[in-house]
Amino acid sequence: MRDIPRFPQTSPIGRRTLLGASIATAGTGVLAACSGSGPDAGHGSHGALPRGYVDPAGPEVAAAERRRGPGGRLREVSLTAAATRLDLGGRTVRSWSYGGELPGGEVRVTAGDTLALTLANQLPEPTSLHWHGLALRNDMDGVPGVTQRPIAPGADFTYRFKVAHPGTYWFHPHSGTQQDRGLYAPLVVDDPKEPLSYDKEWVVVLDDWVDGVDGSTPDAVLKELRAGMGAGHGSGGHSGHGMPGMSGMSMTTGTKDPAPSGPSRMMMGATSDLLGGDAGDVAYPYYLVNGRTPKAPSSFRARPGDRIRIRFVNAGGDTAFRVALGGHAMTVTHTDGYPVRHATTDALLLGMGERYDVLVTAGDGVFPLTALAEGKKASALAVLRTGAGAAPVASVRPKELDGRLLTADRLRAADEVALPAREPDRTVELQLTGGMAAYDWAFDKKPYTADQRHPVRAGERVRLVFANSTAMWHPIHLHGHTFSLANVAGGPRKDTAIVLPNGTLTVDFDADNPGLWMLHCHNVYHSEAGMMTVLGYRS
Repeated sequence: MRDIPRFPQTSPIGRRTLLGASIATAGTGVLAACSGSGPDAGHGSHGALPRGYVDPAGPEVAAAERRRGPGGRLREVSLTAAATRLDLGGRTVRSWSYGGELPGGEVRVTAGDTLALTLANQLPEPTSLHWHGLALRNDMDGVPGVTQRPIAPGADFTYRFKVAHPGTYWFHPHSGTQQDRGLYAPLVVDDPKEPLSYDKEWVVVLDDWVDGVDGSTPDAVLKELRAGMGAGHGSGGHSGHGMPGMSGMSMTTGTKDPAPSGPSRMMMGATSDLLGGDAGDVAYPYYLVNGRTPKAPSSFRARPGDRIRIRFVNAGGDTAFRVALGGHAMTVTHTDGYPVRHATTDALLLGMGERYDVLVTAGDGVFPLTALAEGKKASALAVLRTGAGAAPVASVRPKELDGRLLTADRLRAADEVALPAREPDRTVELQLTGGMAAYDWAFDKKPYTADQRHPVRAGERVRLVFANSTAMWHPIHLHGHTFSLANVAGGPRKDTAIVLPNGTLTVDFDADNPGLWMLHCHNVYHSEAGMMTVLGYRS
């Protein structure tokens, strides 16, 4: 016998909400017709809770929320998800977004606040909202079938929780391939005791884009990949340059899948030394910074000598970005919201879902911020302008892209957030399996089902060991917790980390947030194919 999770209820949208919606929903019928898979595909919309596990809305979760403190100021936000037209800079597409913007409008709170965000669903299918990187109460994590019911079209749902830790985060759906449309936005949690000194702040959101281009949708891309129409990964040129291997991650690639023919938007043998082989599954027609193409880039203004904090977020579906600011070195201060010992670099590599905060001192002039789509022979662009001068051309490649590269294993956690040394009480070993030919990505050759549970207990130090037996790299994301890279002493605190082909990544975390928590590859297409599972706290 199994107990059904007591999911929070959604409610129909009332007349006031409809009148206040900021986006018209014209064209949703066309979009619905173009969607090739259901909104809850791979996300367990009929999940059940095996007896003996913590209920996402149970007393253990409520007790953990009380331990986070009184909740401080209440920050209320209303958000509408709807179909709209988006101007990418010279190219207008029909897509879905939050509030008609790309990215959606920044949500900003202070650590210690309570956030109450009401999401009104004006999409033609159910949706959800996941708070990427936040250690929040389990029933607000936004995973349909695991922590809540999906938000039906015409309904709304209020996510209400205490925000305990400062940092750079973001939010997006956890429903099908919806994240690879325009449904994402940054979440910045300010530190009431901010130790950094800077004059300006620049939030930079990176993305790869296919939705609405020549009638395509992410659902259609997934359908083609599952049908074996994506090109395989054999020989081919690459734009990456050889770099020292990441600690604990092998740079050796495995046997490649055969290369069937396929549409041009699939990768055609593109490789990256930096990622240990194959760059990704999808060759997107556009790569964006803050919703703009390189031909019409977004621009950030400052004064010469200003100290600028840049918050990088990779919201892409299938692309790692190597980023650099022409003419500037960057001082890394945070990764995935947690402070690190400051380190200087020319370039950074961000897998999907990863975030980095850096400080730069602005020079005098006009400078390209280039995000190279690693291994895909394309890039995204934004502009820092502190003086007169012509804007850089779309194809600009600052020399810093080929300079010092800083990867996560080279960072060390700041003393105040370093995970204390402790032997693990439990080790969970997971093999990353699958390939392009069958498109059967999974953990341990078992595609995700809603009743999967890897048990942990509150108070344990848990070690996760990811052994990648595939020819692809995978950015692995853990909900509701941060882990420490255990391959290096004093490793940085993160919630998303890259596992290279035929490599192994070991991470440790403290089981201090009870509930049911997703663990998955943050490549949208890999997770939807089945590379997801659940860590479940025993009751």
